[in-house]
Amino acid sequence: MYRKYRPTCFKNIVGQEYTVKMLQNAIIHNKIAHSYLFTGPRGTGKTSTAKVFAKTINCEHLVDGEACGKCNACLSFEQSPDIIEIDAASNNGVDDIRELINNVKVAPTEGKYKIYIIDEVHMMTTSAFNALLLTLEEPPAHAIFIMATTNVESVPITILSRCQRFNFKKFSLDDLIKQIRYVCEQEKISITDEAITEIAYLSEGGMRDALSLLDQLSSLGEEITIDSILTNYGSISMKFIRDLLENVANHNISLVHESLQELANTSSDYKVFIKKIIQQLSDIAVSIATDTYTGNFSYSQIKNIIFELNDCLNKINININPFVLIEMILLGSYEEKNVKNVDNYAENVHKILEKSIEEEKKEQNSVKIEEKVDDSSNENKLQEEEYIRKMVKIRVNNCFSEAKKESLKLFQSVWEKVLDDENVTPNIKSFVLDSTVVAASDKYCILSSKLESTVYLINKNVDKISLELQSYFENPVYFVSLSEAEWKKEKQEYAKTIKNGGKYSVISESELEELKPKVQSELEEIATNVFNRDKIEMV
Repeated sequence: MYRKYRPTCFKNIVGQEYTVKMLQNAIIHNKIAHSYLFTGPRGTGKTSTAKVFAKTINCEHLVDGEACGKCNACLSFEQSPDIIEIDAASNNGVDDIRELINNVKVAPTEGKYKIYIIDEVHMMTTSAFNALLLTLEEPPAHAIFIMATTNVESVPITILSRCQRFNFKKFSLDDLIKQIRYVCEQEKISITDEAITEIAYLSEGGMRDALSLLDQLSSLGEEITIDSILTNYGSISMKFIRDLLENVANHNISLVHESLQELANTSSDYKVFIKKIIQQLSDIAVSIATDTYTGNFSYSQIKNIIFELNDCLNKINININPFVLIEMILLGSYEEKNVKNVDNYAENVHKILEKSIEEEKKEQNSVKIEEKVDDSSNENKLQEEEYIRKMVKIRVNNCFSEAKKESLKLFQSVWEKVLDDENVTPNIKSFVLDSTVVAASDKYCILSSKLESTVYLINKNVDKISLELQSYFENPVYFVSLSEAEWKKEKQEYAKTIKNGGKYSVISESELEELKPKVQSELEEIATNVFNRDKIEMV
């Protein structure tokens, strides 16, 4: 959906009003610079704005700084030889830039300008930046460079000083909600208002993430509700947060305790929970400062809770139930004279803490005999995790060892067809829908996904995915998936290795066979859940 609803003109760009106005004014008054740098978080429209800007610059019949959408330049924009898109993540070497520089000298074929859009420009090597610098100092009159990056700190100051820089901000909650609602109306997706707000919150200011999340949820084939989001993504509704804080403010200790106990028994991420509490408390703090708050919190209480929760959020290892810590922090804001039965409650919380510590010790020690079934399950899970970890390591290495630009372009082209093919099994399609091809060789393909859950599902089901998609490729393909952070780290390591003259060599996958989790039949799964795996014999 984020590709389908990518803006094609300035008026459709959401949330970046200042940047749009400045770029339009530059076009209207014919004050177009030769190089631009778009910076900001992922999914905020940098590449989309670059494409709209490029399209508008070459438009033959501008209307108030907008592309007409009807002239030859507008209609042929996607296939125009004068618009060159470069992914610096995979074309970051000095040879790639030298090839670009040689092409810069050639006059545009159709439009007024030859425009180079360089994405992830911070991934370029030092020698590549130095080569580009010469062109940016004295560019041909017909050449315009538009560079985009999520990590402006890695771009040399010599490059920055020669560009007009525009900072893209995260989308506001209102902008996200408005766009999600619009897309749902266009796609006729049944969704509740509460679910729209939750999707907007989970996307953390990224429009692409919001639409990707909506895309995944819409594949369920039923109305999207807050419950389906909470179930699939382990999130916590803002209503739950508001009710909880209201009970804290009103000293309803038993309700606070029950709510947190209930939450602790789910798969909810305590870090997401803390972030939502802090957000809600900051809103209350602003209300207090502007004399619009009617509740029972004081400003000092809120400040202390936020600081303590933030400290809890920054702890790498928490040895007891984190929800118990959160409960202690929330209730620690009470003044003792205002709390009924505070001694009894403190004693109860102390018992909970002792119980949590005792349970932690049990997990670290040997498991009891009656827990052997769980042991077997945990052993299987650990084996699966080890298999995936080693499989990812081997396949990333093997892909890098034989990576080719031609293979990457081919895979990216085929991938578009895969995502648009209605005959792909819905279950498989839901796995790969949020993924993009970032590296490829003849036999290996690295996918990158924004959601950790998607990465896990792909790597867990790579064999099924390879089998399903085999018809799209001439030879068998070995897939592997990485999160955006993992891919960024691997790219940097790859660039460093190549820069230092290192090489990658192919590693055999034969050792993976021993680690590969065994596929059980339905009968075996039932038996495993009832008996110890070691005592099962299928006849």
